[in-house]
Amino acid sequence: MSKVNCMIVEDEPVSQDLLRKYIDNLPQLTLVSVCSNAIEAGEELRKTKVELMFLDINMPKLSGSDFYASLVNPPPVIFTTAYPEFAVNGFELSAIDYLVKPFPFERFAKAVGKFLDQRKAPTYIVLQADKKTYKVDLNEIESIEAMGDYVKVKTPSQLLIVHQTLQNLSEQLPAESFRRIHKSFIISISKLQYVEGNMAVIAGQKIPIGQTYRAEFLESLSR
Repeated sequence: MSKVNCMIVEDEPVSQDLLRKYIDNLPQLTLVSVCSNAIEAGEELRKTKVELMFLDINMPKLSGSDFYASLVNPPPVIFTTAYPEFAVNGFELSAIDYLVKPFPFERFAKAVGKFLDQRKAPTYIVLQADKKTYKVDLNEIESIEAMGDYVKVKTPSQLLIVHQTLQNLSEQLPAESFRRIHKSFIISISKLQYVEGNMAVIAGQKIPIGQTYRAEFLESLSR
């Protein structure tokens, strides 16, 4: 397997050195760039292939989160921060993980392991609907709703009625990308806009969060 090209975006030299050391200790990774601020990182991304970014949230002038949100085709990101509260809302940026400083090598390796697992995960699913076979990109799925022995699979461009139970379909989906939040609903974490009370909002649609699933779902957002 080829090595993963990594970038460090961090304004503190001590944190830069620690990340360098950790990356050197993982044979799957290779460090291609170290940037001290978001402006440098933006310029570097235009000329270097980056497959994984370690990005500090708290940087002067432009924060790491604002910088990442501004990117058109951002690479997968693992955020680093000295403030644990940032991790709670971080699901909006679809981060692989959040590392709260100071973090040991074991915690760093676990975050990288999440990324490597996601790389191996399937990128699409094959569904039968309307006497046709559809190849549906997993990144396009917003939500899945149970309808007895059928499910409604919603994407921005289509709504497929599939003769399959919600449980059976859930077993075909990567667990790190999709969450069951109600007995009748599965949602895509990457499409989640925000949580308000007992509702998850995706593409303007309010989806109920079942009491049985609420605690585990909310906890998973801050991992």
